[in-house]
Amino acid sequence: MHSENRTKYVQKLWEVWKTAARLGLVSFGGPVAHLGYFREEYVKRKQWIDEKTYADLVALCQLLPGPASSQVGIGIGFLRAGMLGAVAAWLGFTLPSALILLLFAYFSAEVPIDWLHGLLVVAVAVVAHAVWGMAKVFAPDRSRATIAVASAILSFSIPNAGGQVAIIIVAGMIGSFLYRHHSRTAVLSVPAFPRKTAGVLLIFFMLLGLLPIVARLTSSPFIALFDSFYRAGALVFGGGHVVLPLLQSEVVPKGWVTDNQFLAGYGMAQAVPGPLFTFATYVGMASFGWKGAIVATIAIFLPSFLLVIGTLPFWEWIRQHSRFQAAFHGIHAAVVGLLLAALYHPVWTKAIQTPADFCLALAAFCLLTVWKCPPLVVVIISAMIGALI
Repeated sequence: MHSENRTKYVQKLWEVWKTAARLGLVSFGGPVAHLGYFREEYVKRKQWIDEKTYADLVALCQLLPGPASSQVGIGIGFLRAGMLGAVAAWLGFTLPSALILLLFAYFSAEVPIDWLHGLLVVAVAVVAHAVWGMAKVFAPDRSRATIAVASAILSFSIPNAGGQVAIIIVAGMIGSFLYRHHSRTAVLSVPAFPRKTAGVLLIFFMLLGLLPIVARLTSSPFIALFDSFYRAGALVFGGGHVVLPLLQSEVVPKGWVTDNQFLAGYGMAQAVPGPLFTFATYVGMASFGWKGAIVATIAIFLPSFLLVIGTLPFWEWIRQHSRFQAAFHGIHAAVVGLLLAALYHPVWTKAIQTPADFCLALAAFCLLTVWKCPPLVVVIISAMIGALI
């Protein structure tokens, strides 16, 4: 009987991985589109969870730092098949785009420089599109718009990862005061989750505090790489686009990649399905080869595992805590400001060098926002036109 149970569990894990891998191959369009794909597959077709549980899981993951769509997938895998199910769901959804970006980093030296410049230019349009969309959602009123603008200005005064973290913390404090009486949308309660999983939150905070110390005490570039990407995954609010300013301030000054390499990889990351956080795979590969790709990819997604699994038992408390909810109004507004600053530097300053570059970026922005073209199509068109001009 024990053998039969084990066989059934292995089959369940295989089904989780296979389903997530199929989603990882076809999920173009960013995190909002990913959540639509997930609902269609996991809720309506597979019926692994019901609408109520899915809605609550999405709400929780949108409050947490990290890639919301990947976190929802991890949560569904955990509910379906425990910790190994969470790993299987993450691997399946992440591997397709990670492998594509790894190969791009490996062969990018052979890609004509004109094509790479087209990727730099399309990054302007993509980030501008992200700023525009996020500003409408996260900075719709005067106070949050002011927080966003102030965050953008301050990010140039303290242009490092520590400064960005400080800006986010202060914005959260301001938000917790300004929006403490802000009405909240009612959220349905999730099933009871095992309290023993809450212990992983301790691991999350221990790694966040100890990794910088270990990186300074050792000379290992891989520990330094793990520290940088773990911190990025742990402190990025608002989705994959927001990882751009934090990672740029981490990896470019250290000489791991150049600004042009960084932005070319970011532009390419828009063209592939799956989570944008697999951009870490590209940077790791470009910096330290395949070992760096593995280290960076695991490091940037590990906080998502620890946060989702660790906070599930406390979701009911988080849902009802008004100060906690209010803080995120300020945090998300600050995120818009940080991304706005990144739109200027390094994205704009590195990519827009001639009037033709500006025209190409404007056309790409129009394709994304007005014509609603898939990012893959816009990236290919921009790369080709970049080669011509």
